[in-house]
Amino acid sequence: MGVTASVLAIDAGNSKTDVALIAADGTVLGTARGGGFQPASVGAGAAMDVVAEAVARAVGSAGSPYASHVSACLANADLPVEELELAAALLGRGWGSTVEVRNDTFAILRAGVEEPRGVAVVCGAGINCVGMTPDGRTARFPAIGRISGDWGGGGGLSEEALWFAARAEDGRGEPTALVRTLPGHFGLPTMYALIEALHLGHLTPARQHELTPVLFATAAGGDAIARSLVDRLADEVVAMAAVALTRLDLLSEEAPVLLGGSVLAARHPQLNDRIAELLAVRAPKAVIRVVTEAPVMGAAQLGLDHVGASPEAHARLRAAYA
Repeated sequence: MGVTASVLAIDAGNSKTDVALIAADGTVLGTARGGGFQPASVGAGAAMDVVAEAVARAVGSAGSPYASHVSACLANADLPVEELELAAALLGRGWGSTVEVRNDTFAILRAGVEEPRGVAVVCGAGINCVGMTPDGRTARFPAIGRISGDWGGGGGLSEEALWFAARAEDGRGEPTALVRTLPGHFGLPTMYALIEALHLGHLTPARQHELTPVLFATAAGGDAIARSLVDRLADEVVAMAAVALTRLDLLSEEAPVLLGGSVLAARHPQLNDRIAELLAVRAPKAVIRVVTEAPVMGAAQLGLDHVGASPEAHARLRAAYA
């Protein structure tokens, strides 16, 4: 059967996958949500099958190819070579005549701007930053952990909090209220008990991420160690944003700097205030905003960019997700 839509948009994160089928005029024809996209854990084929289930629900009875272009923003597509490999896998599914894969941070950026211009820093389980300009230039980081120079995100914060709390309890480090608040979150009496529970698997590794809000609450209570970790995260966010703006020659003009992901979207006063303070020095013309728009809408906007859709189509799509 023939092409029935202009763009098949996919935003696949670690915990969920959102799909939208978009007409050439920006009308949303179908949507669906599926499971997380985790090729590193389950393999590329199984991860793509999860996406396929959501795609099937979004397109309904439409025949393939479902759209002229597939715009996929995928978690774990951290390097250009990975994007190419995943694009080839998607093209093999026959969902669209052309396919473009980007890291999922690009979806958050494009969701928050009226044109493809600006920088986004995302801080959820990890941390990442991307930037783009209307002429097609991009700025990005590998964002695959410590080996690529990264620090931050919920995972990094919880690890650091545990490190300081463990050393405070046994006397190797400075005193900190984290020694009480971290184990207390799980109803445990000591850091030793928490270390044992994590090490022996009585608490799953995923539950360690619950400690990030505890860290912020402890910082808000005035604890010096907790506050220093929050400040360090702000430093990292500003460093990434400033470098991306510099690479794209956007320092000399007003440019959006979008903050996304669960940690930044929570609007912790100490964190977001320090980001604004530091960015005002390094990039005085940057305009900071927390992204609240659906990332799949950003993936769809990138798809409409690719097919040369009209401004009215972009506006109609954005209104549908408002």
